[in-house]
Amino acid sequence: MPTTSRNRNRTAVVAIAVAVLASSCSLLPGHGDDAAGPNDDVTVAAVESGLDTAGKPERGGQLVYGLEAEVGTTGYCLPEAELAISGMQVARALYDTLTVPDEDGDYVPYLAKAIDHDDSYKEWTISLRPGITFHDGSSLDAKVVKNNLDAYRGAYDNRSPLLFSFVLANIDDVEVLNELTVRVTTKKPWVAFPAVLYASGRLGIMAQKQLDMSKEDCATRPIGTGPFSFVSWKRDQALKVRRYPKYWQEAPDGKSYPYLNAIEFRPVQNSDSRIAQLQQGELNMMHTSTSSDMADTLPSMRDAGAINLLVSSEKTEVAYVMMNSSVAPLNDRDTRLAIAHAIDREGLNEKSNKGFPQVANGPFAPTVLGHLDDPGFPAYDLEAAKAQVAKMKKAGKDTSLSLLTSAGPVAVRQAQLEKQMLEAAGFTVALEIETEADLIKRVIGGDYELAAFRNQPGEDPDMDYIWWYGEDNPVNFGRFNDPVINKNLDIGRTNPDRDTRREAYEAINRQFAKQAWNVWLWHSPWAVAEASNVHGILGPDLPGDQGPPSARLVTGHSLLGVWIDQN
Repeated sequence: MPTTSRNRNRTAVVAIAVAVLASSCSLLPGHGDDAAGPNDDVTVAAVESGLDTAGKPERGGQLVYGLEAEVGTTGYCLPEAELAISGMQVARALYDTLTVPDEDGDYVPYLAKAIDHDDSYKEWTISLRPGITFHDGSSLDAKVVKNNLDAYRGAYDNRSPLLFSFVLANIDDVEVLNELTVRVTTKKPWVAFPAVLYASGRLGIMAQKQLDMSKEDCATRPIGTGPFSFVSWKRDQALKVRRYPKYWQEAPDGKSYPYLNAIEFRPVQNSDSRIAQLQQGELNMMHTSTSSDMADTLPSMRDAGAINLLVSSEKTEVAYVMMNSSVAPLNDRDTRLAIAHAIDREGLNEKSNKGFPQVANGPFAPTVLGHLDDPGFPAYDLEAAKAQVAKMKKAGKDTSLSLLTSAGPVAVRQAQLEKQMLEAAGFTVALEIETEADLIKRVIGGDYELAAFRNQPGEDPDMDYIWWYGEDNPVNFGRFNDPVINKNLDIGRTNPDRDTRREAYEAINRQFAKQAWNVWLWHSPWAVAEASNVHGILGPDLPGDQGPPSARLVTGHSLLGVWIDQN
């Protein structure tokens, strides 16, 4: 792979931050005013209402899907794209990945028929399914897969990767063995390589024609192998797709998926507006991360028979207050511990989210490798926080902090609550409100002290390597260089024993708690709501005997099995 220059590294850092902050770090969830506790009938178990009486799937019809934001500000040239959750959902319609997560959280072949490795875990062989075609009629073969992987890692002539030049830096070489077989050689053992081939759904395989387009055309003329092909895109209005009749997966009725004829994706940023449009029939389907709506509004609509609903915190992301440990006073562990003790996370969750999400004690959601119910994260202890702040003041140390948040009313209200809690402990807190673009620039440059953040969306924890490895790492936004975390990230990446990997990530979890590098808040659930005659959010079982798909919603969901009862 070509040597990466310092300037190119900067560009990549900016793009990664934009992609992550725009999707996983969409500031903080929780909309609406204070209210009673969550609806007792709503859980985060991923069970779609209405399926028991839905009958057999029907074909036809157009779906209008309400998304929380513009579907892709930089377009769909995937190696260079900065896809937020809305863009990732659209990508699920247009593209397929080589692997997908199953219901157990493992990564199984998808476009690939099989993925094998040698004993060293440094040589990976990807065998492709035969007979798959792109929307332009060209065939999926080893050459186009190699060219895609090279484009993602920065070794293909016509593409300039941003996010993936870091993610795939461990790849040494990609070669074609025969028409349907690719071999990938890595620099170090990479036991979680199948997870990388999914990469939260971002590593879709593009047709050769799209790969070779100009930068502008590549971004606006997507060609994949997905169940729907591209029709048109008017930014900030709608992106339209139609059923691809030669899709490679067969439905139970003997015809190919998908069931729908077409989908129109519409960005509707305001959650209340999305719900209103769903009620009025302007939308047939929508997604949301607004916890208070999951606690009250959406289940009430479900119980009234107006919608079908699926709520899931399966392997979801975590919301937290991120600390810039490179600046005083946050470079002092006792100060960070005082901040952690000062924030009443249970109370904050009640006021911000109506208590709906599960309060987090670490970065990993339940069932993610490395999760611990109690890794030792500091509990709310206002007296301990006050004592530490008083000690700092007596020693003449600075106890003023700045808290950075976006200009959205929900995020501002959240930050105001945190400011009150920190000031109750004796800190002086300046609330800094920026547009999302300016907030991103400041986090990239390290020009912040505390910042609202959301990340770690339930992938294999090896995917956090780029965010946490502290040695000369420009995308470790917390600026910590923790030898315990570094050591265990390397163990988790290179050791194939699952118990050893679990122990490594549990050690990372405990070290985060010990050092209080971040203040973990809660595991953020997601929901998809649909009109009462729409069904099939999670889609069918995976190809072959690989069982049900993952019930995660945090990175989007399949559109294969969605259907409309038109009777």
